[in-house]
Amino acid sequence: MSKVIRIGTRDSQLALWQATTVKDKLEKLGYKTELVPVKSTGDLVLDKPLYEMGITGIFTKTLDVAMLNGTVNIAVHSMKDVPTALPKGIVQAAVLNRAATEDILVTKGKIDYEKPCTIATGSLRRKAQWLSRYPHHTVVDLRGNVQTRLQKLQENNWQGAIFAKAGLERLGYVNDDKIESPSFEGTGESLEWMLPAPAQGAMVVAALETDAFCKAALLKINDQETEICTRIERDFLRTLEGGCTAPIGALAEIVGDQIQFKGCLFSLNGKEKLEIAASTTLSLLIGENQKLGEEKAKELLKTGGSKLMAAIKAEMK
Repeated sequence: MSKVIRIGTRDSQLALWQATTVKDKLEKLGYKTELVPVKSTGDLVLDKPLYEMGITGIFTKTLDVAMLNGTVNIAVHSMKDVPTALPKGIVQAAVLNRAATEDILVTKGKIDYEKPCTIATGSLRRKAQWLSRYPHHTVVDLRGNVQTRLQKLQENNWQGAIFAKAGLERLGYVNDDKIESPSFEGTGESLEWMLPAPAQGAMVVAALETDAFCKAALLKINDQETEICTRIERDFLRTLEGGCTAPIGALAEIVGDQIQFKGCLFSLNGKEKLEIAASTTLSLLIGENQKLGEEKAKELLKTGGSKLMAAIKAEMK
C-alpha cells in the first residue's frame, strides 16, 4: 500500500469534513492518503440560482477534470450533487453509510405558518414542496456554503431557511432542536413531510474506471444498504430527466426485509404535484437488473409526469 491516494474535494468546511471522513476510513485500513482541496464553479458563483447557471454537475465538474488529468485519484461528493450520468472513464466506487435524509427548517424564532412568511432556499424541490403546503408564503433564493447561508438568514428579515439536516449535523450545529454556529443561533424543525432530494444524506466517492487499486480500496468502505437505496432514488431521478432543474424528491428505505419507496414531482410553483409509492422484498433488489426506481418513474411519466416535465422545461427556458 505504498501508493498515496490523493483525495479531491471542494474546499468548503462541509466538503472537507466529508473528505476527511473518507481519508480516516482509508487510513484505518492501512492506505496512505492526501487531501487535495479545489474550488468549484458552484462555490464561486453565488449570485444566481443553480438552475439559471445551466450546468449539470456544477459542484462536481472541477473534480472530474482533476481526476481525469491525474491531479487527484478519487473525489468525494455529497451524492445529491452528482449527476446521474457520470463522465466517461469515471465510476462510482463507494457510497458511505447514510446520515439523516430529511430537510430541516432553521428559524430565528417561532413562526406562525398561517401568516405570510418569507422562507429561503436555493432548491427548486424545497421551494415547490413548501409552496404546495403554504401557498401564501414567499420563497427567496439562498446560495452559498452552510456557514454563508446561516449568516444570510441571521442578517435578513426572513422567517426561516431550509437546509439538509445531515450537513448541519456533520458540522456539529444541531443540538436537539437548537441550531448553533459561529454566526447563528436559532431553532430547527425537521420537515418529515418533505421528500428529500434523491441520495440526500449520502456521500459518494468516485474513481477512474481504470484505477483498480483505488476501486479495491474504496470497495472496503462501501455500505451496501445505502448503495441500494440511493441507486433506486437516482434511477427515479434519471428516468424523469430531472437533474438539478426540476422539483423531484425520492426516498428509498430498508425496513426489515422490505424496501419502501416514495417519489414525487412538482410544478415549479408547487400547485401541481404527482406522487408515487411502492414496496418490495429487499432480496429482489440485490443485482443490476432490478429497476424499482426506473419503473416507478415510468409509471409517473405515464400518469401526467411527461406533461408536467415538459411544462417545467418550457418554463425553465
